[in-house]
Amino acid sequence: YWKLDPIGDERGKLLIAEVGKGAPPEDEQPTDPSTMPPATFPEDGAHPTDADQMVAEPDSLDAPDEAKALDLARWQAKAINALKRGVGILVATPGRLIDLIEREEVNLNSLLVTVLDEADQMADMGFLPAVKRILNYSKKDSQRMLFSATLDRGVDGLVKQYLHDPKEHSIKEIETSKGKMDHYVFVVDQGDKATITNQIASRDGKTIFFVRTQRGADKLTANLAKAGVFAEALHGGKSQSVRTKTLARFKEKSSAVLVATDVAARGIHVDGIDLVVHYDAPADHKDYLHRSGRTARAGELGRVVTLVTRSEQRSMNGITLRAGVEAWVMAITPMHQKLTSITGAKEPSGVPIVERSPVTQEKAPKPFRVERSARGKRPTNSRNRRRKFSNSR
Repeated sequence: YWKLDPIGDERGKLLIAEVGKGAPPEDEQPTDPSTMPPATFPEDGAHPTDADQMVAEPDSLDAPDEAKALDLARWQAKAINALKRGVGILVATPGRLIDLIEREEVNLNSLLVTVLDEADQMADMGFLPAVKRILNYSKKDSQRMLFSATLDRGVDGLVKQYLHDPKEHSIKEIETSKGKMDHYVFVVDQGDKATITNQIASRDGKTIFFVRTQRGADKLTANLAKAGVFAEALHGGKSQSVRTKTLARFKEKSSAVLVATDVAARGIHVDGIDLVVHYDAPADHKDYLHRSGRTARAGELGRVVTLVTRSEQRSMNGITLRAGVEAWVMAITPMHQKLTSITGAKEPSGVPIVERSPVTQEKAPKPFRVERSARGKRPTNSRNRRRKFSNSR
C-alpha cells in the first residue's frame, strides 16, 4: 500500500516495518489501495507467505510470457520449460534458485530488479550466504529492494554491501495506539495450564493459540477436542489446500479457535481476531511481536495473553522488555475473576468432539498387504511358475 518511486529508478529501496504490523490503518495509507493493481491470492484469508503461494501455476496465467510470474518452488518441470521461453517475473527461494543457476537452467544476465522479502527472517534461518550469491549474479547498476522488520543479525551489512545510497521507506512510526493492543502475562501452575487453556478456548470470538512445534499444535487441538472445544491446527506439515481451507473457515466463523505454529503465522491475515494466546512462550521478542500482530489489525482492539509457569516468568519479562511492550503480569487459576474478565473464558462443554472435519483430515495411505495361501506361502501364478521353470533349465 506504500507508494514507491518508479521501478526504473536506479536507487535501491530499503523498506522497514515492524513485525506483525500488517497493513496500516486506512487513514495512515499514503495511497488509495483501490487505485493499485489487484493481487490474486488462493482464497480470502490466505495471503502469500512464501514462494509457493505468491503466483499461479504457469499454464493458468492468462498473460504474455514476458508478463508471467513464475514460481520455482512448485511445478519445477513446467517452470524450467517456461524459463527457456523467457519470463518477466521470477519468484524463488534462495536454495532452489541457486540450484537452477548452477544447472544453467536460469540466467540472470538480464536481471533489472531484485526484491528480497523478509530479509531478517532469511538471516535468522541462515540464508544470507545464499542471498549474497544471488545478489552477486545481478548487475551492480540494477535496482535492489529489501524488505525487513529489523536491520540486525547481518541485515545491516547486506544493506551496506548491496544497496548503494538507498531510499528508505519506514512505517516504524505507526504504533499500536490506534489499533490498541493490551498485553498480559498469566503465571499459572503447570497442572492448571490445560484447564485454563480449555476455558479460554471456550470463549466467544476468534482466538489463536500459538505453539512452537507442529506436534504441539496437533496435540493441543486434540486436547481441546476432548474438552468439547472444536479447534483446527495450522502448520507446515499440512498441505497447502488444507491450510487454505482451514483459514477460510476460520475467517467465516464469528467464534473459532485456531492453533498455529510460528511459521504458519505468516499466512494468517484475518480481521476480527480479538485474542492471541501464546500457549508456548515465544523464542524471542521478534516472534512475540509477529504472533501478537495477528490481533488489533486495521485499527481494531486486541488482547495478547502469554501463559507461563513461574520458572518461565523471568525470561518472558525479558522478551516483553525487548519487544517494547508493557504487559500486566498476574497469577491466574482456573475460572479466576481476572481470567474471565480479560479473556471471556467459560467452562467448556466437556463433551468430546470425536469426528474431525473431513476437509482437514488427511487421507492415510493404504497398508500394503500380501495375500498368502493356506500354508502361509505366497501364492504362485503362471508367470512365477514359468520363471522358476526357466531358471531350473
